Amino acid sequence: MKKIQNALLQACAWSIVAMSSTAANADVTVGVTLSTTGPSSSLGIPQRNSMALWPKEIAGQPLHVVLLDDASDSTQANQNARKLITSDNADILIGSSSAPPSLAVANVANELHVPQISLSPINMPAGTDHWTFRIAQPVSLMAQGIADDIKKRGFKRVGFLGFSDSYGEDWLKNIQQALAGSNAQIVVTERYARADTSVTAQVLRITAANPDAVLVAGAGTAAALPQIAFAQRGYHGQIYQTHGAASYDTIRVAGKAMEGVILPAGPALVPEQLPATAQVKAPGLQYVQWYEGRYGKNSRTQFGPSAYDAVLVLQRIVPVALKKAAPGTPAFREALRDALESQKDIVASHGVFNFTATDHFGVDKRARAMLQVVNGEWKLVDY
Repeated sequence: MKKIQNALLQACAWSIVAMSSTAANADVTVGVTLSTTGPSSSLGIPQRNSMALWPKEIAGQPLHVVLLDDASDSTQANQNARKLITSDNADILIGSSSAPPSLAVANVANELHVPQISLSPINMPAGTDHWTFRIAQPVSLMAQGIADDIKKRGFKRVGFLGFSDSYGEDWLKNIQQALAGSNAQIVVTERYARADTSVTAQVLRITAANPDAVLVAGAGTAAALPQIAFAQRGYHGQIYQTHGAASYDTIRVAGKAMEGVILPAGPALVPEQLPATAQVKAPGLQYVQWYEGRYGKNSRTQFGPSAYDAVLVLQRIVPVALKKAAPGTPAFREALRDALESQKDIVASHGVFNFTATDHFGVDKRARAMLQVVNGEWKLVDY
């Protein structure tokens, strides 16, 4: 059944993005692998939905998009990336939705010399991300926002409960670095798996340490599980979440347990609340109005805008690369990679991108909005 579902998803990819499957040799081929099923589907589905905003062509060249589902699995993501490059001759890869499969794609991109735009804020060892760029905000930027809020509120004892994978480890490292030299420190750490159905034991151990605040480093609706558990234990300290939890789905699943939570998110989650001078306000409003007009009020998430921003980046780099080489060639792939580093001030919904040879995230504080859940709504605390 799963194979049938995957085949159907792949077969309907063209209807999703309203493009023809009979691409000419000159078409710019974009290979996309997303987690539209599995534990990270709450990330991948809005990303897939957002692809309906993609244009049919860029700079007069037809856009040939091949969309695959990796089922939130790293092995499948690796296989998808190889197929997209070797069978579909992808000029550039986009994906995946969460950290583990995105890292799998990055390994293939690096091996086969194809540029990748990751929709997850994956952290890679120095020198291994030559072909990988990220649309999602770096954990370091978001962790600093939380650390600044912790310091401002005078919290000293902080608990940590994060995914037992690269996303959780990246957050633990970065929040520790961001709190270094302050009066606040992590006093207890616990882990949980994305597919876990209970975190009672971890929550009991954290509350026993009596922290002033707790950071939950989860993503999608799986971030709601600890939130509910802390409420059931009667924990009254401040709870922080990451941008991985920034969606109304998380609020819906956690219910009143989410009230008062503070987290950093991309500004496209609250474009209406941004100051008029914010460069990201206009593209954010355009995206949200389109998405909620199609999928309903409060259907916006942290994740969908990343797929929208990816095509805004493509619209800047493809014309530049076309001046150097023809699509479907190694030279074009390299030209796309080089254009990612050369193009400046790419204004998008989640930030203003300025990738460089040493920074493949390419964003600054304009990509971070500090939010709090108030009466079941996201309210801007600081931008």
